[in-house]
Parts: sequence; C-alpha cells; structure tokens
Amino acid sequence: MAVTVTQAPGTAPPGVVPSSWSLALRQLQFWLTNYRRTWRGSIYSSVLNPVLFLGAIGLGLGSLVNADGTARLGGVSYPAFLAPGLLAAAAMETAVGESTYPVYGSVKWNKVYQAAVASPLRPLDIFHGHVLFVTLRLTMNCAIFLAVAAAFGAVRSPWMIAALPVAVLTGLAFATPIEAWAVTRTRDTSFTMIFRFFMIPLFLFSGTFFPITQLPGWLQPVAYLTPLWHGVSLCRALNLGTADLGQVAIDVGYLAALATAGLLAGNRSYRRRLYV
Repeated sequence: MAVTVTQAPGTAPPGVVPSSWSLALRQLQFWLTNYRRTWRGSIYSSVLNPVLFLGAIGLGLGSLVNADGTARLGGVSYPAFLAPGLLAAAAMETAVGESTYPVYGSVKWNKVYQAAVASPLRPLDIFHGHVLFVTLRLTMNCAIFLAVAAAFGAVRSPWMIAALPVAVLTGLAFATPIEAWAVTRTRDTSFTMIFRFFMIPLFLFSGTFFPITQLPGWLQPVAYLTPLWHGVSLCRALNLGTADLGQVAIDVGYLAALATAGLLAGNRSYRRRLYV
C-alpha cells in the first residue's frame, strides 16, 4: 500500500536545505505578525509626529522665517526647506527605535531570538529578517511623511519621490550598525545615551532645521561627517531640483557603505551572541 506524504506549506522538500533568503523571510513573517498586533502604538510616530512638526515648525515658525526673507535658504519657503530634512530625520528616529529595544528585548525579555535559533533559523537569518522588517517600517513611515508633506504644500519637485529610497537608506545606515551593537548588550541603560547624546544632537545639528553654514566653523566638518547630513542634503536637493550626479554618488555611497558595514558587523555579533 503506497503512503502519500503531504508537504507542509512553506517548507522545503525533504533533503533540500532552505536558502538564506527564504529563512530570513520566515523571520520577517514573525515580525509582521507581531506588528499586526501592535501597530496602533506606532500611529503617533508614523502619522501624528510629521503632522505636528510640519504644522508647528514648518508653518508656525516658518511664517516668521519667510517674513524675514529666505535668501539664506536659497530663496525657497521654509516648509519646502524643512520637509526633506524632517523626512531624513524621521527615518533616523524610526531606525534607532526599531534597532534598540526590540533587539534587546528579543534576547533578554521575551527570548524570541533564543526560540528562533533553536529552529532551523541561523543567527544570520534572524538578523537579516529583522533588517527586512526595519526596511518595511522605514518605507511605510517615510511614505506617510511624504504624503503629509505634499498635503502641506512642501513638495516642490516631482523628484521628491526619489527621496523615499534615500530616506530608507538613511535609516538603514543607522539601523544596521546599531542593531549589530544592541544584540551584544546585557543591560539596556546604554540606550538612553544613544537617544540623548547621539540621536538628538544629530537631529538638531545636521542641517534639518537650518543650513550647516550657520554653525561655527569648527563644527561644520563634524556635521558633514554624520550620516544624517548626507540624507538631509540629498533629500533636500531632490525636493529643490538641485541634485547633481556627483552629489548623489557621494551621499548614496556614504550611506550605503555605513549600512553595509553594519550588516557585516551584525553577521558577526549575532553569530557570537546567539551561538552559545
């Protein structure tokens, strides 16, 4: 009597080792399932935050800036100057938030990573799956921000749509290195240092609210080295229609190099932490 073996959906045939890509997608499915239950808690950061910033600063403070003249802003209105900077800064904020406590909690609190590594998933698959989830979160938040900016009349050029992948890349330039570091932490107290002495200064002094040329001369080179400045600069150039091939190559190359370095570091740190 012949016995028919039915293959479970989503599993590889017997004797076939699943690819790294398919295993990373399985970890991504976990994060999507978890987010489906918790997405309401992210409404503020995804929707209300850009509305409040663009309304209060872009229109409120912007009316004072515009009244005093916009020569130092290149002759553009303050909302059009501000919106691309806030887009890149929002990507940074999302990336830092998604790559600190969720990673630490998966190791220390709910033991999600320990459960995953007991399955056929490897540490690299677990890391790459979470990076894919962060990429989706960045894409969603940045797309919402672009829609809000357009509603406020802050979008000047159709090239602004190209700022979406630039903002996502800006977020990944923060997410992958921080996640590679966060998985090694045994206490969460150091995360407050990241928010207070890293993210907030970058938010304020990387060209988001005013041109870098307004900073003291000794501080300007420091600002130019920050990944947020490259994201802000390119997003703003796309919105104003002033981007050139050289600037695109430098900014994208810088951000991609940081994101790639973070991926390589994360491959190593996840393997060391989860293979015990």
